[in-house]
Amino acid sequence: MTVHSKPWSPASWRDKPVVQVPDYPDAQALEAVENQLSTFPPLVFAGEARRLKAKLARVAEGEAFLLQGGDCAESFAEHGADPIRDFFRVFLQMAAILTYAAQSPVVKVGRIAGQFAKPRSSPTEKDGDIELPIYRGDIINGTEFNAESRIPDPARMLKAYRQSAATLNLLRAFATGGYANLEHVHQWTLDFVDGSPQSERYQALADRITETLAFMRACGIDAEHTDALRSTEFYTSHEALLLGYEQAFARVDSTTGGWYATSGHMIWIGDRTRQPDHAHIEFCRGVQNPIGLKCGPSLEPDGLLRLIDILNPQNEPGRLTLIARFGAGKVGDHLPGLVRAVAREGRSVVWSCDPMHGNTIKAANGYKTRPFDDILTEVEGFFDVHQAEGTHAGGIHIEMTGKNVTECTGGARAITDDDLSSRYHTHCDPRLNADQSLELAFLVAERLNKERAGRGRTFQPAASVASL
Repeated sequence: MTVHSKPWSPASWRDKPVVQVPDYPDAQALEAVENQLSTFPPLVFAGEARRLKAKLARVAEGEAFLLQGGDCAESFAEHGADPIRDFFRVFLQMAAILTYAAQSPVVKVGRIAGQFAKPRSSPTEKDGDIELPIYRGDIINGTEFNAESRIPDPARMLKAYRQSAATLNLLRAFATGGYANLEHVHQWTLDFVDGSPQSERYQALADRITETLAFMRACGIDAEHTDALRSTEFYTSHEALLLGYEQAFARVDSTTGGWYATSGHMIWIGDRTRQPDHAHIEFCRGVQNPIGLKCGPSLEPDGLLRLIDILNPQNEPGRLTLIARFGAGKVGDHLPGLVRAVAREGRSVVWSCDPMHGNTIKAANGYKTRPFDDILTEVEGFFDVHQAEGTHAGGIHIEMTGKNVTECTGGARAITDDDLSSRYHTHCDPRLNADQSLELAFLVAERLNKERAGRGRTFQPAASVASL
């Protein structure tokens, strides 16, 4: 009997070993909150998750590109309309740039409206002689360095739900209410290009998009008359770390009878919680959402194939996204073997690159940061491996914000270690700021352009804009 031969239920994960979850001191309070959450309306719907899965199936087949990004860990204190708008604006700009370069659809998935819990490398942290439990995300405990703040509080799950619902409401309004108008998005990008130290490098691509939009307007295709040019489809995702919360939102779809995680359209399993006989794999194997799986340096090809068999036994296209996170100097050592094993066994997966988590360092002044050059190097290495193996580099997965923070060093505006203290706002891991995010999009676009040219694909302005 294998470790997953028993019938699945939303609660079957409770019979498995579990890591990276808090030890709540009041079990009755925890049960009461989880029971209350199970009566709340779902945050997303099964049909939306199925639509995302269908779009990811196109990514797996090499016919689309996945852009997944957002906050390291969402914050209760910083929740508001302006930060959500600023994130969405930069995300739309990135998607438009990548769509034009790839001349294929970009699937837009945010790390938002549920990304509140974070796995940690250590259960505690020290400040001088004081040692306290580590901060695990606002859904679990507080950032303040005192004993009371660090006690896991189940009531925080209620606040996370309400913030997620409010965030989703605003995102849906932005996506369909005119804010996603492609003409506006492109003008924002032109403003970025005009002010960038690398403006000459990006100007050519920006000019081609301008010319294409002008051509479409001349043909009578514009945002006023074409829904696809003034609205977009946007999906949410988060790491399914806090399994009691996830179980509360596991609901049966009335149209198919299948179980779905209605906390987000896509959920993923972290590199620290992907043990095949543990609770996180057990929960995720039973829900029908698209699932992500972080793949780090310790994952061997045979282990990956075992996880694929557990999470996607029917080899359903769009079901499983493998998110590679190795570090700039380790991609060539680890990724080729995984890619070859998956291709050899005929598994249908989306390959995505997380260039953030393997490139975290501590600056000389003590700030945790990520060098932009290392991030770019990992992305380039990811594309190089897939080009060499004849497989599809399907997407990128980044931690980013729409604000002008100084958390990652480098980029065209050359943030230095000394700059980190000026606007270092993250509660957990360093994020790309708005300018760095757009710069990365332009650099990935250059790579997509080269690959398209290598495949002999000719430029088709109508198709390019229609997929934006």
